[in-house]
Amino acid sequence: MLCAPMQASQRPKRIAAAPRRVLLFSGHRVDPPGRVVPRFPPEMVVPVSHRIESLLDRIDAGADDLAITQGAAGGDLLFAHACQQRRVPLRLMLPLDERDFVNRAVAESAEPERWRAAWRHVRSRLAEAPRRLPRGEALRGNPFERCNEWMLDQALALGAQQVELLCLWDGAAGDGPGGTAHLVDAARRRGVPVRRIDMRVLG
Repeated sequence: MLCAPMQASQRPKRIAAAPRRVLLFSGHRVDPPGRVVPRFPPEMVVPVSHRIESLLDRIDAGADDLAITQGAAGGDLLFAHACQQRRVPLRLMLPLDERDFVNRAVAESAEPERWRAAWRHVRSRLAEAPRRLPRGEALRGNPFERCNEWMLDQALALGAQQVELLCLWDGAAGDGPGGTAHLVDAARRRGVPVRRIDMRVLG
């Protein structure tokens, strides 16, 4: 599913300076081994992927938009892959150096090799390299929280006609700083509409 061949029509398009819409995304990571209370178990990857694809189709996401996410294992990479399949220009924005981010947010999951492969697949089809949170910003607080705020700031600064946050979220607080709940709260405070895929009703 994540490694489907790229057709000529799906090759990366250079990101426009002022996209029609900016589609921010944040979503739960797939559960790591030993998680006590399941939230995003590996067997939910296919239904979650279908719901993300359905949402993108419903809002007619396309080449005139810009998608922004971090790229963690789970919702982020499923969203990134679905955007690339629809020729939506994609920007990955990372809170850490790429190697550290992959080790911490991609490989620390169930089926780590599967998600490392998914990262490489998405990474290879980007029109531009992932952007890294400026080090000065990272020192101002938790880098994952600062990255959420940085993504939101960048989205609002692009001059798009519309900025939306799409999220895969169970409605609860996250396991630590900088999760989906944090970005949802930040987006709502700044008047950004939120479209939610509710993990609780996907079983």
